[in-house]
Amino acid sequence: MAGKFQEWCQDNHITIQYIQPGKPMQKGYIERLNRTYREDVLDANLFESLEQVWILSDEWVEQYNRFHPHQSLGGLAPVTYAKQVKSTEL
Repeated sequence: MAGKFQEWCQDNHITIQYIQPGKPMQKGYIERLNRTYREDVLDANLFESLEQVWILSDEWVEQYNRFHPHQSLGGLAPVTYAKQVKSTEL
């Protein structure tokens, strides 16, 4: 699998940038997202099918992207931030 990924990257002129071994904080945002997804979806449910994983994952992504507080938005969720911006434009 890794070989196919590396080949695809090479074919598409993409440079893979690896982190240093033992330095997970070099990709801290990804590690946090992975941990949050694992805790909220994978560890919290018993699945009967792969389709069930897809459905719950899609629902989680929607919730995370709309209602999860973002540091870049001053700790607000995107939905809340959008409402604030809209109300100040009026």
